[in-house]
Amino acid sequence: MDSTAPTDLDGHVVVVTGATRGIGRGIAHHIGKLGTRVVVTGRKQDRLDAAAAELADLGIAHLAFQGDVADVATNGRIVAAAVGEFGRLDGIVANAQSFRPVTPLEDVTESDMDLLLNTGPKATLWLMQAALPHFTAAKRGRIVTMGTAMGLTGAPGYGPYAASNEAIRSLTRTAAREWGRNGVTVNCVLPASGQHRLPPAGSDPDREAAFAAMYEDHPLGRDGDAEHDIAPVVAFLLSDASQYVTGQSLMADGGGLMRA
Repeated sequence: MDSTAPTDLDGHVVVVTGATRGIGRGIAHHIGKLGTRVVVTGRKQDRLDAAAAELADLGIAHLAFQGDVADVATNGRIVAAAVGEFGRLDGIVANAQSFRPVTPLEDVTESDMDLLLNTGPKATLWLMQAALPHFTAAKRGRIVTMGTAMGLTGAPGYGPYAASNEAIRSLTRTAAREWGRNGVTVNCVLPASGQHRLPPAGSDPDREAAFAAMYEDHPLGRDGDAEHDIAPVVAFLLSDASQYVTGQSLMADGGGLMRA
């Protein structure tokens, strides 16, 4: 390992799931501009095509893979495609997860829980398992998972989503313990970047008001930008600068947790 612990990602190959919009899109753009060859995934072909076109316009070497990460076999195919296209795999960012509308716990259905667990902790585990042999062979690997502060604050209406993300954080810690001797670090980022999830302006005044009120009491007073605020934290965790950081949950929320 380079004793200077560089943040350089030039030439690295990283899979970013759920990269057609929001945080995943921001991560793909940011690390791609640092020279990373990016494998982006998405369920909807039209959104994936648009994301790939953006990366091409930026001159970022990339591979676009359409598929549902809730399917075990799909994760194996994603990793195989990455290695087949670029000849190596340096890191994964398990960002994809479906989302459900705000729902009180008493109204949560079995299908709500199944969707969030299948696309959240289970999908994260399947991707980690698929990548592990390549990381072990190289004696180096970077795994970044994504969580939410809602699991820490008990945010009303977000029970299933928060619970599924707490399961992701638990898997993160266990993987860090089990795979560290293989040269693999595993960390979770808990971002605050929700602007992309807001409905069109004027279509949901109550939600817009709640969003605005949240940032009135925020230390930095604003939402996080996916590319410029959240993605640099992920880039650090993908680099050798983070070689002695593992099993951690990093809050990329502008200090928002302090409001709790």
